[in-house]
Amino acid sequence: MAYLNYTNVGIRGLAAAVPVKVIKNYEYTRYFPAEDVKQVVDKIGIIERRFTDDKTCSSDLCYAAAEKLLSDLSVPRDEIDLLIFVSQTPDYRMPATSILLQERLKLGHQTIAFDINLGCSGFIYGMSVIYAMMERSGLRRALLLDGETRSKVYSPKDRKTAFIFGDAGVAALIERDDSFGQSFFSMNSDGSKENLIKMDAGGYRNMSSLETLKEKVVDEHGNIRSDEHGYMNGGDVFNFVIKEIPSDIKNIMQYAGADNTAIDYFVFHQANDFINTYLAKKLKLDLSKVPSTIAKFGNTSSVSIPLTIVSELQGKLESRKLLLSGFGVGMTWASAVINTGNMFISDLVEI
Repeated sequence: MAYLNYTNVGIRGLAAAVPVKVIKNYEYTRYFPAEDVKQVVDKIGIIERRFTDDKTCSSDLCYAAAEKLLSDLSVPRDEIDLLIFVSQTPDYRMPATSILLQERLKLGHQTIAFDINLGCSGFIYGMSVIYAMMERSGLRRALLLDGETRSKVYSPKDRKTAFIFGDAGVAALIERDDSFGQSFFSMNSDGSKENLIKMDAGGYRNMSSLETLKEKVVDEHGNIRSDEHGYMNGGDVFNFVIKEIPSDIKNIMQYAGADNTAIDYFVFHQANDFINTYLAKKLKLDLSKVPSTIAKFGNTSSVSIPLTIVSELQGKLESRKLLLSGFGVGMTWASAVINTGNMFISDLVEI
């Protein structure tokens, strides 16, 4: 395990954007009988999700969130020294989406900009990279933009994934300030479990072709997807979570010198209701300290942690201590204990 700690760097403000289009899971019955749909939705606890249209990308959601945040906080564009874009659904294979957002947001040419390709742990990884760069340099302000359009990744004909994923984007303004004190991070990866959540084709190992785009029945249950749709082995993912995540959370709290009573809110990746309920019970947490957006936004991958903060903790974060935990595709997992200072939360944006 890699433990990291930083001093006097933190999130000054946070904004999120979601598509205006609402998908009601109980009515998502085009490819499955209504009774099967109800059984799945009851189990995972995801009632609604948000889907973009065909022309809207992750960058559009992040741009809307960033514009809202920069406007609300009256931040001069020439004071943004660093922009990191976290996503596995970028605009293009090249160039990096961060560069496009630098221009679209009218940031200065001196702005450092690059992408991070990570899934559900990506927001915490992105935080750690920015915290490290800011603590050891003269950088003043940074934007962490994190967006996913997972509705474009998974087959609507595969019941293992058809009811889980949604779209969203967030923007975090990160600054140096004494009020943030110390923050603590645990970063982990295990590539031997690459097949738990994966898209087999469409990259450069197995390039796109007519064959990879062809839909086919993939199991005895009649689920249908192409090689360019994502898939997930749900049972194995759950086994991974119960093995790795509770101990990682306990370890990062010990490293930070904190216990359950010292943490004001535990913000988990919103995988599904079953997994997060298990984590809360395993860790003996007060459920009032575990905010959830699974029911109304579903699993938005790396966006789910900051989206939950925006949606559920606006006006509740003055001088609070948060524990964040993200886990998924890779497999990678990361946890952090951070102080909020007087974190500003913008109203949720719909586009």
